[in-house]
Amino acid sequence: MRKGLLIGLGVLLVLVGAVWTTQGLGYLKGSFMTGDRTWTTIGLLCVAGGLVLAIHTMRRK
Repeated sequence: MRKGLLIGLGVLLVLVGAVWTTQGLGYLKGSFMTGDRTWTTIGLLCVAGGLVLAIHTMRRK
């Protein structure tokens, strides 16, 4: 149960981070985050953190 929850959280972080990254780069319009490079950085950090969390969780016994 806990393993599935952590993997799901990692996937959610990746998805949210991808949205924030595309908004920060200006590809996804309609938000105060559009075109703001700060959100690009925050989004990339979320994507990286989500990948690390999901992969680390999947590799644990």
